[in-house]
Amino acid sequence: MNLALFDLDNTLLPIDSDYEWSRFLVAAGKVDSDRFARENERFYREYQAGTLDITEFLDFQLGPLAALPRDELDRLHAQYMTTVVAPAIRPAARELVEQHRKAGDLCAIVTATNEFVTRPIARAFGIEHLIGARVEEVEGRITGRSPGTPSFREGKVARVHEWLAKLGHAWDDFTVTTFYSDSINDLALLEKVARPVATNPDERLEAIARQRGWPVRRLFA
Repeated sequence: MNLALFDLDNTLLPIDSDYEWSRFLVAAGKVDSDRFARENERFYREYQAGTLDITEFLDFQLGPLAALPRDELDRLHAQYMTTVVAPAIRPAARELVEQHRKAGDLCAIVTATNEFVTRPIARAFGIEHLIGARVEEVEGRITGRSPGTPSFREGKVARVHEWLAKLGHAWDDFTVTTFYSDSINDLALLEKVARPVATNPDERLEAIARQRGWPVRRLFA
């Protein structure tokens, strides 16, 4: 069996799902629009620059989830999926995932974005397994905390290892391990797999991929 891992934002999707979720909350009037919009832009720039403080970002991202009732969050997310995510899913991305699923590969999305935002997106791609920032819930209410290791940078390697162990697998069990990502932030996991694929890569990742002879793939025109 082979292992196929996919980053989500700007890899399978031509958008950043947590950035767009925050913009959606601003447009819906569910957060302090001016402050929240400014912080959302700041965190997105820091992510692109490779300087993001993941703990600070998760506090920001999960704060609104803790402030709203779960039924309202689910209603908002359904609207978000319909108006933002579904129109962004491209045939080429679906075809890539289906290629691995039909081959019988073990597939997972591995993303720094939290599981509340990304679980329905993983389902939309037909991917059962999701490794994202954990979202703590107590008695059906999101607390705003993200326990455990964030699935970010080196943390993605640790979280994949943990997930595989729970399934009774190890890295060496697979004939081929593949990871698709656009971001320099994912270099640790790209270096861990046997077949790293720079997918819609940022400038720094593309330079590394060209230097090391990694495949470069573009899913979006």
